[in-house]
Amino acid sequence: MHERRLTPDEASSAALIQVAIDELAVTGGRLVLPEMTLTLDRGLCLRSGVELTGQGAGTVLRKGEGRVYPLSGYHNYGMCDLPLRSTAGLEVGMTVSVHDNRTHGGFYETFATITRIDGDWVGLDHGIQADYSASQEPCLTTVYPLVFGHGIFAAALRDLRLEGNRRESEKGMGGCRGGSVYFARSRDLEVSDVEESDYHGEGLSFQMCRDVRILNCRFDDNTGNGLHPGAGSTNALFMGCAGSGNDKSGFFFCVRANHITVRDGTFTRNGSGMSIGTRDCHNHIDSCTVQDNSGPGVLIRQSPAPTEVHSCLVSDCRIAGNSTQTGRGQVEIVSDAHDLIFTGNEITGSSRVRKPGFFIEPSVRGVFLEGNRMAGCEPDIEARDTSLT
Repeated sequence: MHERRLTPDEASSAALIQVAIDELAVTGGRLVLPEMTLTLDRGLCLRSGVELTGQGAGTVLRKGEGRVYPLSGYHNYGMCDLPLRSTAGLEVGMTVSVHDNRTHGGFYETFATITRIDGDWVGLDHGIQADYSASQEPCLTTVYPLVFGHGIFAAALRDLRLEGNRRESEKGMGGCRGGSVYFARSRDLEVSDVEESDYHGEGLSFQMCRDVRILNCRFDDNTGNGLHPGAGSTNALFMGCAGSGNDKSGFFFCVRANHITVRDGTFTRNGSGMSIGTRDCHNHIDSCTVQDNSGPGVLIRQSPAPTEVHSCLVSDCRIAGNSTQTGRGQVEIVSDAHDLIFTGNEITGSSRVRKPGFFIEPSVRGVFLEGNRMAGCEPDIEARDTSLT
């Protein structure tokens, strides 16, 4: 593999690093960052065939200030430019997102790169994802993933630390369009030995991706979820990863996240430990520690038929001390979920609040429990349909 090592001067700005990534994409190879702490004024766009790597904890990429730029009026879906009240501080090449304070979220947010600045108009590299009117208080923000990739393959991110600097961001970014690390419509990706924290949004998010490997990484203290595979992503492996102190879930299976294995993970002190929802099927959670989360350790959340959760296996996990503030059990299974297997798990209740080990709603069917060791739960299982257990 061709390798290029950047000097501190060659890596002194996000713009210079981006030039190096783009140049290396012609042949493919490894781009090695030096030991440094760099504040980014834009996200780094990973390219196909490029492996971006640092020097472990000695390479720190910190997100720059997240400023808000109100739009000056109505603008509509698909337009590649925006009228702002002011463009002061913006530059061509910066990555930005477009939001409003009223109705639009999820995939209706826009993430784009500035292509031109003409007075108070900003050009974008693609069209905006929604209509915006003045009553919705629309704004462009310098909110972006620190490292991202769209439509790429055979790429990797390794051996560095990412700091989200969330206190300097006036507005957060939704997990569908972004995260501290973010990929969309991509395949054959690997992220290894990356430590991330303190982002105003998701720690890791990927959407509509396949063949993804996340190895020995941790995503902590974010305002959203720690790890978030979603939107039809499939064939992913998470090995030796952790998520702690996230406001939402430590690990969040979003919509249609299928054929995903999470092994030897640790998810502690989050809003909930692990959350599984709409059409998140054929997934395996194995040998994980899910502990001291304020909500359920494992939540099978509301997903009515025909998009219910089914065909998932949770094996040999330690699920302990969860559901101290919200939730109805260490494991909570609701809605129309079915064909779920829990085997060989150690499930321990919280000493602060006694709740069931398993809380299973009456609409749930086909839950198979075998060899689970229960302690400190009251009762071990709460389910009206005794055939479930």
